[in-house]
Amino acid sequence: MTTSDDAVLTDPNPWVSEIGVDPASPTPLYMQVRSGLARLIKEGRFGADVALPSERLLAELLGISRITTRKAINELASDGLIVRRHGSGNYIAPMLEQPLNRLSSFTEELRQRGFVPTSSWIQRGTGTVLREEMVALGLSPGARVARLERVRLADDTPMAYELSTLPISVVPQPEAVTHSLYAFLAKRDMLPVRALQHIRATNASARHAQLLAIPPGQALLWITRVGYLEDGRAVEITHTWCRSEYYDFVAELRR
Repeated sequence: MTTSDDAVLTDPNPWVSEIGVDPASPTPLYMQVRSGLARLIKEGRFGADVALPSERLLAELLGISRITTRKAINELASDGLIVRRHGSGNYIAPMLEQPLNRLSSFTEELRQRGFVPTSSWIQRGTGTVLREEMVALGLSPGARVARLERVRLADDTPMAYELSTLPISVVPQPEAVTHSLYAFLAKRDMLPVRALQHIRATNASARHAQLLAIPPGQALLWITRVGYLEDGRAVEITHTWCRSEYYDFVAELRR
């Protein structure tokens, strides 16, 4: 990971000119820098967790003031494209591009992209099935279920809040799930082979905001997944509230 000015001095030059700062433009300079950097980040020109040049160095490379540079960086941080680390610098935020035609876990997707996935557990316990869960999982009233509630992180950045419910026969000891739920299910020969997934837009509640370190009301993606075994049994219903600035869902359409 690059952190010193000397180390990043030559690296930024190829893309600095692509930001396109034009002092004669009516658009404020900080907005030009913000838009240019945002475009390059979304195009995947930088890897996640890569350090940006310091504000001083970036200002020198762009020929603008440090105040202008700082304002642009602040805007990008508010957009969720940059993560500030006190005493360390500014880093490209993780972005999870998830294809809609492949069934995979959060852990698998992140590891494939070079991130370190972790979970901050809220609860791992059992309870009585709720009506919505009963219908989705094909359970009888009063059936016992395992509930797993956690915040999912990529390189220590909160990405999503997740609540999973599974039949107690599938997860008899919820506390045994320590990392990847799908890895745990695979060991028990209970790994879903297909799933139905619904994606909706919503806004962060006060609780979501606290757990995900975002302002209340910020846009989230609310994903509900029901996973099925080869024999058609439903073994998992998972609700995930994703920070929309970190997720990019991709679907290939054919005619």
